[in-house]
Amino acid sequence: MNDENISFEELLNNSMKDEKLGKVVEGTIISITKNEEIIVDLNYKADGIIPKEEYSFDEKDIPSKQLKVGDKIVADVVKLNDGQGNVLLSCKKRRRSQIRKEFEEKVNNNEIFEEKVTEKNEKGFVVDYKGIRIFIPKSLAGNQTSLENQDDKIRFKIIEYNPKEHKVIGSAKIILDEERKKKEDEFWNSAEVGKDYEGVVSSVCSYGAFIDIDGVQGLLHVSEMSWDKGANPNDILKQGQNVIVKIKTLDKENKRMQLSYDGKGEDPWKTAEYKVGDIVRVKIKKFMPFGAFAELEKGIEGLIHISQISEQRISKPEDKLEIGEEVNAKIIDLDLENKKIELSVKELEGTSNEYSSKEEN
Repeated sequence: MNDENISFEELLNNSMKDEKLGKVVEGTIISITKNEEIIVDLNYKADGIIPKEEYSFDEKDIPSKQLKVGDKIVADVVKLNDGQGNVLLSCKKRRRSQIRKEFEEKVNNNEIFEEKVTEKNEKGFVVDYKGIRIFIPKSLAGNQTSLENQDDKIRFKIIEYNPKEHKVIGSAKIILDEERKKKEDEFWNSAEVGKDYEGVVSSVCSYGAFIDIDGVQGLLHVSEMSWDKGANPNDILKQGQNVIVKIKTLDKENKRMQLSYDGKGEDPWKTAEYKVGDIVRVKIKKFMPFGAFAELEKGIEGLIHISQISEQRISKPEDKLEIGEEVNAKIIDLDLENKKIELSVKELEGTSNEYSSKEEN
């Protein structure tokens, strides 16, 4: 075959007979075009060209911002003739190996990733880390399940990595769990009885309210919310309400605490000025087999023993009294220090139902 019958590609192949497809070559960058194509001097008759899309898997990698003329660059031979007399090169294979190594190091170091969502479906999100496809199930998306745009970023850690099966699973929830655990540990390490804390009412129930303090739940019992023994917690606090509470009791080992609430107000027993013999107007609050509890004022209750309800013999308090009823009663025994008052209705039986104040006594 004479030289006239030899095609350009054959001449090129002969001049690069040692360079086979897939072989790694090193050259010097002689220019970077406006289209971000890298032109490489291979010390052969033909130059090498690395198109922008063959430079990196990461869109953020821009050749003109990372490289300059005169730099050495290593690439794989993809095609001996790209149709325009250039050797087509690619950095992706080598960069893929570097990226995978970098990725595995981050995974082994339990690092946090923050990447753009490239796909969203009913099962979760797909993100791309420099060509590595990562799936984040909705159940592991934490508080980021409402991402609307594919350009939104999500923070996550890798919880499953199986390159042979091309299975990479990420979790945003694990970061929230770790941050919550860190906050909880910091709280329990520094928590002190009697110290003020700002919290949020997370739930209200019949026996009190649970207060969230930096992710830690404490019980505020109804008895710490009001001096009124018949108080309804729902009438005092609402879910989501900000409150200032104190730690009343603390069990760091079992991570439990009971709280107190300044909104309860001053103890009415401390300012009570009752004395034995006073006639007071009381409201019947609760029945027990042995008698009835009656409220003298908010937070102060006294006991009317069943034997002190009526001159007539009765088998149960409700034979003579009704819940909510107001009656006159006489204080027959008093122990303010121990918050005990004994009352008698029997001694006033037959008297007017009108209120007789202590001052009138």
